[in-house]
Amino acid sequence: MTEPTIYELSSPGRTGVTFPVPDVPLAKLPQNLLRKELPLPELAEVDVVRHYIALSKYNYSVDDGLYPLGSCTMKYNPKINEDTARLPGFAYTHPLQPVETVQGNLALMFTLQEWLKEISGFAALTLQPAAGAHGELTGVLIMRAYHRDRGDPKRVRMLIPDSAHGTNPASSAMSNLEVVQIPSDARGNLDLVALKAACDDATVGLMLTNPNTLGLFDEHLEQVIKIVHDCGGLVYGDGANLNALLGILRPADVGFDVMHFNLHKTFSTPHGGGGPGSGPVGVSEKLADFLPAPLVGIIEEGSDEEPPLFGFVTPKKSIGRVKAFHGHFGMMVRTYTYISMHGPDGLRKIAEYAVLNANYVKARLKGVYTVPFDRICMHEFVVEGQWAEAPGIRALDVAKRLMDYDFHPPTNYFPLIVHEALMIEPTETENKRTLDAFADALLKIADEAKTTPSLLHEAPHKTPFGRMDEVKAARELVLCCWLPEDYGD
Repeated sequence: MTEPTIYELSSPGRTGVTFPVPDVPLAKLPQNLLRKELPLPELAEVDVVRHYIALSKYNYSVDDGLYPLGSCTMKYNPKINEDTARLPGFAYTHPLQPVETVQGNLALMFTLQEWLKEISGFAALTLQPAAGAHGELTGVLIMRAYHRDRGDPKRVRMLIPDSAHGTNPASSAMSNLEVVQIPSDARGNLDLVALKAACDDATVGLMLTNPNTLGLFDEHLEQVIKIVHDCGGLVYGDGANLNALLGILRPADVGFDVMHFNLHKTFSTPHGGGGPGSGPVGVSEKLADFLPAPLVGIIEEGSDEEPPLFGFVTPKKSIGRVKAFHGHFGMMVRTYTYISMHGPDGLRKIAEYAVLNANYVKARLKGVYTVPFDRICMHEFVVEGQWAEAPGIRALDVAKRLMDYDFHPPTNYFPLIVHEALMIEPTETENKRTLDAFADALLKIADEAKTTPSLLHEAPHKTPFGRMDEVKAARELVLCCWLPEDYGD
């Protein structure tokens, strides 16, 4: 039974709130803003609260349980991050205020820039981009600007592995670059022969996700970077999977020229709820002049008696602004808090536990689920959701059945190079008990697929709504809310 709409709960005469008598003169609203009839629902406060609480129970969140979406790092978000982001000095300031009045905010941004540079090894960094894909676009525009500034406009081709994130080719195409796909080898690395053949004087660079979407660290990383550099190209690092490398490897130290960070993944800001992300971009020294403007900098040095004065600076050859104002500041506060709480040793433990948890779950599933690239993985891994003994079962059936065991499904059908892919990232925040329960559920589902396939085909059985027609939903969008019939169109 579905929850009745707020209009169906309405009853004439019920009152949810009583406004106080105003202490200022009333003003008439412009007539063009008023409707003759506006049938708003009439409910008591308790009705409204219970209605939305009931709706919230239809949702699954990381506070409910494991959220093993591969490539997304849906880990627990410490609540202290939310508390600090809501401090009045952060939440109630405005980016148009004079810099003298927001020195605390600017100091936080400057410090965060320095910390992210230290974590990654890059020489300079911008906090402007609004999310990971936006960071990609920013990085690609910087790479393009670098080549053009050197008088090399013929470089128009971006090399992208078939194991990359899907936004990589989109970011390149949006920058008016030609996308060239590079295949993986039998061990899940970038194919060196194909890479060498593709590298030429028209190459802008390579966009490399490492660890890649198979959850594998490229065994030939230094060779890959050298091949691209030798042909005059730049190497972009997709930092979405930085969760596996914290405190262990700094991307700039092995030759990456530019990289975006997903603060809303690696540093535990909210992810997946439709809220803002943050995708800062770090660059090597030779690309620093092309960063978006403005950047937070020290415009007056401090002294023993006075702190420095923070303000905004513009790089010499900046590609321009890529975001209104200075980025999603609330995400920066959350990241600052997260890094402060963990410190260097804690950040390294994040990577170590993320890798340990992924390999533990993979070991539990191995032999029952096919692991197409059977190597030590990093923070995530990919299995196939199909069996010869269950010919009608697909990865989608496995995912839907997992919901009956009270787990959110992993990522389905990505990366595309694995048939019937289930991409699993348990993250570092889950304990062994939860990981075992998750693995047990997947093992039971594998047995059900072979003995009682109908359980999977008709799943989920326990959720408020059954299996949706996802193709129909995508093609026949319903974008309006429910309104009484007499309200009209």
